[in-house]
Amino acid sequence: MRIPRFLSGFGLHFGRQAFHAFTTPRKPRHRALRVLLALVGVALLAVLLVFGLVIGTAMLGFALLSRLLRQRGKPVAKDARTLDGEYRVLRKPALTTGR
Repeated sequence: MRIPRFLSGFGLHFGRQAFHAFTTPRKPRHRALRVLLALVGVALLAVLLVFGLVIGTAMLGFALLSRLLRQRGKPVAKDARTLDGEYRVLRKPALTTGR
């Protein structure tokens, strides 16, 4: 990969191999260090999981509490024009066809 001439003055002289060596993650060679890094990764995942669950539970609890406090003292029926009534279900043979 060649660097264009107008970019050559900006210090972008490293090649593809140097960039690849810089960005490629490598595992440590020491076995104990590998195990330690794996445990740190698992612990980090556990902390993030617990943190997310606590925040989610707190959000749901806050929403439920705010909804309960907002409805305190209000009547159950929202509309004063609500009517109570009785109804009965008719079977198909009992319906008329309108002829």
